[in-house]
Amino acid sequence: MEAVSRAFAEMPERRGLVLGVLPGDPSSGLAPRGYPNPWVDVAVRTHLPHSGRLGTDPLSRNHINVLTADVLVALPGGAGTASEVTLAVAYGRPVIAFLDSPAGIPGLPEGIPLAPALEDVVAFVRGAL
Repeated sequence: MEAVSRAFAEMPERRGLVLGVLPGDPSSGLAPRGYPNPWVDVAVRTHLPHSGRLGTDPLSRNHINVLTADVLVALPGGAGTASEVTLAVAYGRPVIAFLDSPAGIPGLPEGIPLAPALEDVVAFVRGAL
């Protein structure tokens, strides 16, 4: 997420803000060390500690990420990315994977459209919106 935050933050004439939904300790709400990353403009602090393999758990911030999005574009990643895609499917959010092979996201749910080129992602997002 840090790489995505930085890439967007450094875009010339960008439109929008870098929003970071932070994990937190359930008892204190404090985010772990290193959060937010330096490119986050707006930090949304939560009490939700789970991510990665536990990304679909009710105590995961992934629910907020997915429910807040109009469209999701999954980039190569691991268990956390796969769990966000799984939630997108469960919540009926449009989702596409910017990949040429499902191997880029181990555990990617079946049936997720793959976009090997940026133009494919743009067309999907425009169609979904």
